Amino acid sequence: MTRPDVAPDTRPAGQDTPLYVYGVIRGDADVPPGLTGLGGQPVTVVARGGCGAAVSALPAGRPLGERADLLAHQRVLAALVDAGLAVLPFRFGAAMTGRDAVAEELLAANADRLTGDLDRVDGRLELRLKGTYVQDAVLREVMAGDPQVAELSRRLRQAPADAADALYYDRVRLGELIAQALQRRREHDARVLLERLAPAAREVAPKTPARDEDVVDAAFLIDRDRRGDFEQAVDALGAEHADRIRLRLIGPLPPYDFVPGG
Repeated sequence: MTRPDVAPDTRPAGQDTPLYVYGVIRGDADVPPGLTGLGGQPVTVVARGGCGAAVSALPAGRPLGERADLLAHQRVLAALVDAGLAVLPFRFGAAMTGRDAVAEELLAANADRLTGDLDRVDGRLELRLKGTYVQDAVLREVMAGDPQVAELSRRLRQAPADAADALYYDRVRLGELIAQALQRRREHDARVLLERLAPAAREVAPKTPARDEDVVDAAFLIDRDRRGDFEQAVDALGAEHADRIRLRLIGPLPPYDFVPGG
């Protein structure tokens, strides 16, 4: 498999056309009618044994990597997921020299692993949960619930204005204590949320929150026929914590987080 910097614009007569690979599906699966990918090229399936690769002709005569290419990549994978297919999504930029390379080097050479991975995600989909604190509400919880924070905050509020310079290190210490208390609260809240939702999922893949105000960021592998149950569980949690945590469910998504190398 290669990641070409520039797609060729000419090929000798009879030479196989370079193909862009979106992901692997079942060998007997059909892509949605009229599905197009990069450069508006039709998406087809190269099959070998029980596996198939969703591919289209590689755009010719220009570098691969325009924003439109990335959007097309995402659109194709979303269409395969929406069609109910088991999909092993590839990261953006995977290309091979032609149909024979796809059939032999990708599908035949990795048949057992690909079949096992397809079995793992078949009939399932990925949903991603993100939770963000209502900052004022959580800060109030920290101030009220941590005696050391509450006492230092009280002292600083009551200090005379002309003592500000002398209290500089106390203010720094207060900031450190609040940050530590928020981290403990974040870890606790994330654990509670994930434990409540885990029974409705096949697998859970927690991620490290990107921002201080983020409580939880996790991917869930869900049985398609239990999606409604999972969404109801998220709604119930959202209502329960509405005054302090905002929950957002994203998906369905290609199961990147549950496919090795996805």
